[in-house]
Amino acid sequence: MERNIICMKWGTKYGPDYVERLHRAVCKHLTGPFRFICFTDDAVGLPDGVENFPIPPLSLDPNAPERGWKKLTVLSDPLEDITGQVLFLDLDIVITGDLSVFFEYPGDFCIIQDWLLKSQGIGNSSVFRFNAGAHADVLRYFRENQERVKAEVRNEQAFLTRQVRENFDVTFWPPEWCVSFKRSCIPPFPFLYFRSPTLPKGARVVVFHGHPNPPEAIQGKGRGFRRFKPAPWIKEHWA
Repeated sequence: MERNIICMKWGTKYGPDYVERLHRAVCKHLTGPFRFICFTDDAVGLPDGVENFPIPPLSLDPNAPERGWKKLTVLSDPLEDITGQVLFLDLDIVITGDLSVFFEYPGDFCIIQDWLLKSQGIGNSSVFRFNAGAHADVLRYFRENQERVKAEVRNEQAFLTRQVRENFDVTFWPPEWCVSFKRSCIPPFPFLYFRSPTLPKGARVVVFHGHPNPPEAIQGKGRGFRRFKPAPWIKEHWA
């Protein structure tokens, strides 16, 4: 079955350098044939080896808070000429281990279990896998019920997990594969002031949600009481 890596870039938060770093990391940690595809509203500066397509249209209120809803468009059917397995990766993750297992792990729809919402069974969509075209009903439901959905859930990943469950099983990745930098790498209080963040054993992807982002983590730039020591090891994987 064809293997596809998909990322998405819109607006000005992330430049083409994030796509380039992600592409280099995937090439380092994924053997065998695959396609690397970026859906974007601005393809200027994207590196060689990265295919690009426009983000499928999705009517959103430009004045509403950004909650990642555009990511739902990767569920389009058809999604350009893409067939087979799709592994979606956020641009600001740091890949630290073999990615082939993410294509081999059993399940119709696989996603990270959100670290803060485990009791609610909500996923974190920084890394999720699906078969191209298999979940177009999820996108269709959002298009037809956008205001209702936004009133019921906070963001795209909560809706995505809930809605996929209507027709498919949702499988969470093994927890050691995808770790939160904030929750899994930074030592707990008060040790974060004295000990550097570490990479947990078995971690293949480090996820950066909210703050800090990878450059801030390398420098140890926290906010308020969440100050922490620099994590220079990130440079080895995010360069």
